[in-house]
Amino acid sequence: MANSKLSAAGIRASISDSIFEVKVLREAGIVAPMRPDKAAKIGTTFLRWGASPATGVSTAAIHHPHELAIVDERGALTWERLHRRSNALAHSFAAMGIGPGDGVGVMCRNHRGFVEATLAAAKIGASALYLNTMFAGPQLVEVTRREGPKALVYDEEFGELLSGVDDSVERIVAWCDGEVDAPTLDGLIEAGDESDHKPPPDKPKFVILTSGTTGTPKGAQRSSPDGLMAIASLIDKIPFRRGMTMMIAAPLFHSWGFFHFVMSLPTASTMVLRRRFDPEGTLEAAEQSRADVLAAVPVMVQRILSLPDEVLAKYSLPDLKITSLSGSALPGELAIEWMDRFGDNVYNLYGSTEVAYATVATPEDLRAAPGTAGKPPRGTKICLYDEAGNEVPPGEVGRIFVGNEMAFEGYTGGGGKEIIDGLYSSGDVGHFDSDGRLFIDGRDDEMIVSGGENVFPREVEDLLADHDAVVEVAVIGVEDDEFGQRLKAFVVAHGDAEVSAKDLTAHVKANLASYKSPREIEFLDELPRNATGKVLKKDLRARESSEKPA
Repeated sequence: MANSKLSAAGIRASISDSIFEVKVLREAGIVAPMRPDKAAKIGTTFLRWGASPATGVSTAAIHHPHELAIVDERGALTWERLHRRSNALAHSFAAMGIGPGDGVGVMCRNHRGFVEATLAAAKIGASALYLNTMFAGPQLVEVTRREGPKALVYDEEFGELLSGVDDSVERIVAWCDGEVDAPTLDGLIEAGDESDHKPPPDKPKFVILTSGTTGTPKGAQRSSPDGLMAIASLIDKIPFRRGMTMMIAAPLFHSWGFFHFVMSLPTASTMVLRRRFDPEGTLEAAEQSRADVLAAVPVMVQRILSLPDEVLAKYSLPDLKITSLSGSALPGELAIEWMDRFGDNVYNLYGSTEVAYATVATPEDLRAAPGTAGKPPRGTKICLYDEAGNEVPPGEVGRIFVGNEMAFEGYTGGGGKEIIDGLYSSGDVGHFDSDGRLFIDGRDDEMIVSGGENVFPREVEDLLADHDAVVEVAVIGVEDDEFGQRLKAFVVAHGDAEVSAKDLTAHVKANLASYKSPREIEFLDELPRNATGKVLKKDLRARESSEKPA
């Protein structure tokens, strides 16, 4: 009887999920009436390829062949042309001996070459490995040695970094401004056959590197999902619609930029790409393209809002419906400042390379509870545990564990995140408020024990960032003979601000418990960050160690 009840409950849940998927995808315009012949082609493609990027570009080429897929600094490509070009590149990859399960490293800025290389790899079942464009030569050598790609697709500007990479790895130049001695993507596309491919034996895999903020970047591997629930769940929280124009400012090699590339496929949205982020240039491109979506990381929004008022006044972004942010902590006042200027369109996703997505904060959430990470989408489960693995009571701080169908498959070099009850650790600690909104209190390895009191830097950072004289701040724990650890804050102040360490210390003491006040404040011109805007606290700790007397 129990088994039959369980089976019946499972059937009801499956039916409910299917109804939810169809409803959300219909509202988004992804599921819509079409000619019977096109519907048959799209259905056949999905059955053969599953939820793969190869399916996305193929179906967009069938349903919307002449709509724009990409607009970059080299012009525009339609969906049909992008499909044919990636077919040709996949055939050329295969002719070079690249096949199912082989790795293709991609070290490209935001342009068509990144997209074409990804689609071509998916069409032959190869694994795409996304390399950070800020890697130094030794990091690139270390990662390629560990991951073992068969080929590297890279922009010409990174060529010198490859000198230490094994000569057996094929070099292919994606973007160049003149003649080069290596094969180029355009050359391989021109020489390749544009005909369609047969589905590979296994689903394509994608390896996105962790940010490396606390050590060497690891490769987090995942496959394409089995169905459309992941996309439907996120569209239910972030109102992506068919045929949007997406200004993707976040790096495509990062999970957040890559997510928007993936989202552009089922929605047949136009990707507007620029190789380098420029605050005013991003505003100008978004306004000129009439972008519906601006995909960015919080530091990009911060730099845009730091432009002079006379520059900001030139742009109103009247078509902008979604400013989608992720990749690092979003200070509450930053979201409010953006929405006060450009409308209530900020959607902030909290997740990690390992767990993919965990929660989404909508404009309503951010207005009601600035700084919140929001609530989990359908199909995502979040639990907070203490150090012993017990779930913490409501309202208390605990380690964040997440489960959804996009959880990663382990690090490519071996190992993985801690798992409790089938949920993966996000590496952060947080708490829920009375309305079920999640708040991130800090990294679980950043807790500072000062004089026997536990302090998480995020609370202190947010308070200092609210000060009118402060642009941004990072707080770390440093060794202290008396207290074990003490708090040290690194502060970037506005150029014309007159503020002292004593002023900021008094500000913290007036709002938080005295043991949470930094005992030391150092002013910097800027905080060290990686390519996606995350503050590199390991660099701040190294700076602190190097300045200690011997």
